[in-house]
Amino acid sequence: MIDAVVFDLDGVLLDSERLWDEVREALALERGGRWSDRAQAEMMGMSSPEWSRYLHDVVGVPELPDEIAADVVRRMEERYRERLPLLPGASEAVGRLAARWPLGLASSSNRPLIDLALDLGDLAQFFRVTVSSEEVERGKPAPDVYLEACRRLGVEPERAAAVEDSRNGIRSAHAAGLRVVAIPNAEFPPDEDSLALADVVLRSLAELTPEALTP
Repeated sequence: MIDAVVFDLDGVLLDSERLWDEVREALALERGGRWSDRAQAEMMGMSSPEWSRYLHDVVGVPELPDEIAADVVRRMEERYRERLPLLPGASEAVGRLAARWPLGLASSSNRPLIDLALDLGDLAQFFRVTVSSEEVERGKPAPDVYLEACRRLGVEPERAAAVEDSRNGIRSAHAAGLRVVAIPNAEFPPDEDSLALADVVLRSLAELTPEALTP
């Protein structure tokens, strides 16, 4: 039995993973950092304190992590205001599930970006709670953000479903004990071992219906 559904944001509702990559790479190169192809994959799912520290310690951006995070968030806000990368079918999928269950959101995005994206996409009305991984101790793949979303929703994790797209997101929701519905990110697909942890694998948001989530 499912009593609530918790969505991820980046890669599930927003086609934003490449955008994050572009913004962080541009910042790193402007500041003389050492960007590599593995940086994006390693930062996917990290909380803001974690990826800003990664950019400082590993990539070599000289500013302090807090300054790095603030600069990246500012650039992302500008890009969202230019054009929100809402995925096709996102509004419809959220509306379908909101008609059946209370919804939460568990995202690695910063709080200002979560609020801005939901406002620009006219989605805020559907979500009872939203949690940023910067508001918990550890980012994905740790279970903290999903556990906090379930706590705020007032449901046991075992009676909630998560909608995820990435390796770290799937592992986070699975570790928290939620039923995991995976819609693999086409550009940054999860590895086979991570995908095997999902209870349901769908091809697109069009397939995300109440029937698909029901055990």
